[in-house]
Amino acid sequence: MVATASRSAEENQLQVTDSTRLSDLVRSAQANADGISTTRDELSAQLNALQVEAARSDDGVAEALAQLDAMAVDAGLTAMTGPGVVVTMTDAPRNADGKYPVDATPDDLVVHQQDVQSVLNALWAGGAEAVGMQDQRIVNTSAPRCIGNTLLLHGRTYSPPYVMRAIGNTEQLEAALAGEPGIRVFKQYATRFGLGYTQASSGEITVPAYTGG
Repeated sequence: MVATASRSAEENQLQVTDSTRLSDLVRSAQANADGISTTRDELSAQLNALQVEAARSDDGVAEALAQLDAMAVDAGLTAMTGPGVVVTMTDAPRNADGKYPVDATPDDLVVHQQDVQSVLNALWAGGAEAVGMQDQRIVNTSAPRCIGNTLLLHGRTYSPPYVMRAIGNTEQLEAALAGEPGIRVFKQYATRFGLGYTQASSGEITVPAYTGG
């Protein structure tokens, strides 16, 4: 019994140590990514200033910048404001006793990547002019990824609640959300296990500009 207890203690200590190391690694990687993003933004600002300066004396540069400006909206490089819909999804909370439902598995209690993707797909299908998630713009190269109970988007990690905003015709967006099979399934789980799903229309929603590479 003493030997078993000793081995168990050692294994638990290893698990704690490994978990701590993983958490430290994630924090370090995030800090590194934040530093690189800051450097990128500074260099981008310098590049823009140099382009504007060059355009004053070079008609070719001026014409190229004008073409870029015309495409900026479609590329998601400018912030947009207008009517639309906001969808919020979150994990299931514990009950008053601090426990989860006895008939639930861990997978039943969290928002999954396919749940997020169902909402995003529905918003695009509903004719959204601009879509944002958390504090970022969703563009055609965006690929939200769920890692455990966190979400990775454009190199940054987020925890629930996950908030998605779409600018467009409110009625069309709501109809697309109502008709999306993945959302209907998520709502069934929300009713049974307490997952969070809220949807609200607004006359003024702001979606930020895309700032990635």
